[in-house]
Amino acid sequence: MLKTRIIPCLLLKDKVLVKGEQFKNYKYIGDPINAVRIFSEKQASELCFLDIDATAENRIPDLNFITKIAEECDMPFAVGGGIKTIDDVKEILNAGAEKIVINSQAVENPLLIKEISQTFGNQSVIVSIDVKKNKNGKYEVYTHSGTKPTGLDPLDWACQAELLGAGEILLCSIDLDGSMKGYDIPLIKKISDKVKVPVIASGGAGKIKDFNTAIKKGHCSAVAAGSYFVFYGAKRAVLISYPDDKEVKEAMKS
Repeated sequence: MLKTRIIPCLLLKDKVLVKGEQFKNYKYIGDPINAVRIFSEKQASELCFLDIDATAENRIPDLNFITKIAEECDMPFAVGGGIKTIDDVKEILNAGAEKIVINSQAVENPLLIKEISQTFGNQSVIVSIDVKKNKNGKYEVYTHSGTKPTGLDPLDWACQAELLGAGEILLCSIDLDGSMKGYDIPLIKKISDKVKVPVIASGGAGKIKDFNTAIKKGHCSAVAAGSYFVFYGAKRAVLISYPDDKEVKEAMKS
């Protein structure tokens, strides 16, 4: 049985770590290189870095910065933000990332998924799908850091991304992002039960049992979180942490 992947998803803004709620009100967390060292020491499964300003600023994440991360990182890591072309992907992978994450450009140019998959293999491409309920109470895909509604149904888009060559789906609930109230299980299950590629659930984890629920009831293959790994206590003091194997095994019991 494969070890359950529990993935810190770290947001970059001006080359520092930040965390917000519902993709807004970002709070400074600290130095990402220091966070990488901590997660390496604690043997995290993987890491995911998303540059939240890159798309709006029409650029990709800083390549020298990615190289620094690679030098400190003892586990696989993915990088996303502003990726538009196959050359962008090549540069990011050459800088040391194992995977890339695409979101806005995947919607605007779906054939980019296919091109990346055919060039570098589907294991190298994660399609990130950010979802929130619209005014009619229906799930809808949003891009551009949750600011642009697309009219797309997340299930339909996940299936299309899989057909185009996505190796994984990173599924994030904007409504629950940063809430630490638990994952959107119905949404996760809906997607996980339909696609064959791994689904990484994100948005809402507040305790380790939430990981268990997402995997057992949501049927996802992996879980990602931000606030859970960087905040501690009711006052949300900044403390970067990661559960040890004993804690994970205990939490994953049926």
